[in-house]
Amino acid sequence: MNRNALRTQSSRLSLAALLFGLLLPIGGHAEETTATQAPLSAQEQTAAPAAAAPGVDGSVPVTPAQNPQVEALKAKLAALGAEASLEQVEAAKQEFLQQNGITGTEADQLLRTVDEQPGDDLALSEEDENAVLHDLSPMGMYNNADKVVKSVMIGLVLASILTWTVWLAKGLELLIGRRRLQRELLDLKGARNLNQAADQANAKHSFSATLIEDAREELRLSAGCREKEGIKERVSFRLERLVAASGRKMSQGTGVLATIGSTAPFVGLFGTVWGIMNSFIGIAKSQTTNLAVVAPGIAEALLATALGLVAAIPAVVIYNVFARSIAGYKAQVADASAQILLLVSRDLDHPAGERTQAPIAKVG
Repeated sequence: MNRNALRTQSSRLSLAALLFGLLLPIGGHAEETTATQAPLSAQEQTAAPAAAAPGVDGSVPVTPAQNPQVEALKAKLAALGAEASLEQVEAAKQEFLQQNGITGTEADQLLRTVDEQPGDDLALSEEDENAVLHDLSPMGMYNNADKVVKSVMIGLVLASILTWTVWLAKGLELLIGRRRLQRELLDLKGARNLNQAADQANAKHSFSATLIEDAREELRLSAGCREKEGIKERVSFRLERLVAASGRKMSQGTGVLATIGSTAPFVGLFGTVWGIMNSFIGIAKSQTTNLAVVAPGIAEALLATALGLVAAIPAVVIYNVFARSIAGYKAQVADASAQILLLVSRDLDHPAGERTQAPIAKVG
């Protein structure tokens, strides 16, 4: 009996040990689950963002709670103001990294975090970057120029318009006048006396009618004089004055071309000097020598010089062309006056009764 009781007790102990061994892992798992689901303390909640999931490239993003340098960098960039250019923003970032000794992957993560912050207005949009870097068209440079430079540009454009207006108006006047004088010169050569030439000129309302009338006026005033050479000299003097007056009248309006041609380059140079001075002032204020920041201001300044040359070069060329054309016009007027003087001399050498005779018709 005692042996059977001992066997029974030993079997019960073995069964109890087996059940305890099976229940022990379940209890440990339950404790782990309970510990995992337990609420975090305040300190643990503050340190929780440090276990953020890694990014796509395997790097762990930096958050403002984890690294206060993010807020410091954002404050530095915000101090630049909304008008800061992209180059100034990048220069401020690099300066901040150098001052704090941040390099390598940590610097890349810090810059990426600042750029990816929601509502960040420091980074320029793609269109703004293109506007800053690529808006170097003439109209864009004019819009970004200083008021003084804009005034210079507007004045040079108006001077250029005036140059081409004078070229068109005076060119047509010279062309019409020279062609008319060519036809009148042929009529004067075909006339036999001064009266016939006067009739032809009055019928056609030609320019030579003025010359003929002035010569006839001198003949009437000198009707009682016997010295023919004196009459011829006085008529010649009158005709020379009319030739000079016709040249001055045709030259009216061309003086502005000489003025534009001589002053436009200096006006453009003034705009350039003023624009470059403002560019250097901007460099001193921004404390950066980046060429991308300096180049737009210099380009705007040089645009004034370019407009000055655009206004001056055509003005000088057109003025020289008009000077030669007006000299040719005066030569034609002088030829017409010489032909009239020839008719006056012929009338003086003929007897008074023969001066009014009609030309003799040739028998073919």
